Amino acid sequence: MCGIVGYIGYNQATPVLLNGLARLEYRGYDSAGIAIFNDDKIKVAKSEGKLANLKNKIENSDVSGFVGIGHTRWATHGEPNERNCHPHTSENGKFVVVHNGIIENYDVIKRQLREKGVKFTSDTDTEVVPQLLAYYYDGDLLKTVSKVVNELAGSYALGIICEDYPDKIIAARKSSPLIVAKGEGENFIASDISAILDYTKTYITLDDGDIAELKADSITLYDKELNEKETDFIVTDLDVSAVMKNGYDHFMLKEMNEQPEKLRGLYNDYVKDNKVVVPELDKIADVLDNCEKIYAVACGSAYHTSIAGKYVIEKLCRVNVETDIASEFRYRDPILNERTPVIIISQSGETADSIAALRMAKEQGAPVIGIVNVVGSTIYRESDCVLYTKAGPEIAVATTKGYATQLMMFYLFALYFAQSKGTVSEEEIAKYCSELEMLPAKIERLLSDTKTIEAFSEKYKGANNFFFIGRNTDYAAAMEASLKVKEISYINSDAYASGELKHGTIALIDKGTPVISFCANKKLFDKAWSNAEEVVARGADVVCVVSEKDEDKIQQGYEKIVLEDVIDEFSTMLEVVAMQIFAYYIAKNNGCDIDKPKNLAKSVTVE
Repeated sequence: MCGIVGYIGYNQATPVLLNGLARLEYRGYDSAGIAIFNDDKIKVAKSEGKLANLKNKIENSDVSGFVGIGHTRWATHGEPNERNCHPHTSENGKFVVVHNGIIENYDVIKRQLREKGVKFTSDTDTEVVPQLLAYYYDGDLLKTVSKVVNELAGSYALGIICEDYPDKIIAARKSSPLIVAKGEGENFIASDISAILDYTKTYITLDDGDIAELKADSITLYDKELNEKETDFIVTDLDVSAVMKNGYDHFMLKEMNEQPEKLRGLYNDYVKDNKVVVPELDKIADVLDNCEKIYAVACGSAYHTSIAGKYVIEKLCRVNVETDIASEFRYRDPILNERTPVIIISQSGETADSIAALRMAKEQGAPVIGIVNVVGSTIYRESDCVLYTKAGPEIAVATTKGYATQLMMFYLFALYFAQSKGTVSEEEIAKYCSELEMLPAKIERLLSDTKTIEAFSEKYKGANNFFFIGRNTDYAAAMEASLKVKEISYINSDAYASGELKHGTIALIDKGTPVISFCANKKLFDKAWSNAEEVVARGADVVCVVSEKDEDKIQQGYEKIVLEDVIDEFSTMLEVVAMQIFAYYIAKNNGCDIDKPKNLAKSVTVE
């Protein structure tokens, strides 16, 4: 849930590390630090708070050298202060380590080392790693690292430097993302490629158990038994501009405006002559044709796409879809077999709970379909079939284009599946494809004229609570809308299925309570409208999100956000984009840190 970067080469390491850490700020952090080889000694600088604090500290000290590691920490064990900030150093000063993940048996290791006289200086789980390295060290760096990582339970991505080896960085990975990248006369480690796009596009993703040895002019990869492995590097097609704001005030605003282009790309890739062609799914066509049930499992916004996808798949394909939060799915002993494919959705492909759900599904024989945005990620590599969303880097913590491309992939999946099963006629498939083709242009027009939504954002910026209500696909939109407001504006909000209001929740509606009522699903408009009137009768301020076809049904005096007409099955997409705008401007009006909201991390790689 934090960021690692490492550099070894013939240039000064500090600027590279600081630039890389700045690129990784989106992952979430509360402190930062670097360690640099300086005249054959390792010099450490770290600071709590923003990266700017670390930069200011370094300006007043000599932290120069050609080898170093850096880290942005998101606190898990110990308060977010300088004492607990990474990098961490062994008591004898010989080893310095940065770490992402959770060392689950740290307390046992810490107790054992303390009994042997080792003194600890932090409250973190990470500190046991350099202390254990120093305890076992016999002069053979690789063997010592191998021995230590084999004692660690839990997850780790490690960057290690040793005072005796000023020409090496050691990297190791288990269940936490880490890449190794090569340049000309310089090599890197990083949590993801965005950190080092200024220097190289050539990298590999370490597998679980891998250990990598980096020198300025070589990279050697080993498995957990220290057998040397082949290194098949890939070259990313990402450009540095993908991780720049390019004139926008915030990454979130930039990424919202990238959604039409990304959706067009997916449409053009998978829709040919009014048919949905997905070669990736052809490989498991027999599995889909014979499936008894589909599970869709994810966390956060990705889970909300699965809710919207469920309604579409069940309607078009006539197959039961069961959705679940990944952190709950793995503990409830679900009934899985070869006829219950599991869809795992994750922007990063490294979400810890989703990975655990994937592995549990595979252990029980269920085929796994991954919907991911990162090639080479754990979910990408371990799924039986991968649907790559091609959203590009998403820097803002609050997902926008990541959500939109996942939802688009669900729409394409549903149409492919219905086509294969014959549950929808060719004429209907062509109609749905036509609707999908028009979605990006409708989103563009929505994003180009935001005055009405901005006005509502200004009006409600001081609200203490929001309620978002809807039915069916509208309910799926309500869930994501509520999360958007919570995560970037820090205003409490809740999403409810409209029909559930009278089962207790309506007691919370007071005069002036803002309620966003989703009414864009035209088949359910009358039901949705009756629920809106129920809260109006109790004094709520209601804003109806409605299709232009039903706009005239909204009585005078009611506030409304009018969306272009779209087929009901796809209405969630437009509703959510409207709410991205709404949440963005509330947060902006309240002076919130939109791209890096407090307490949040982009890639949740711990349970």
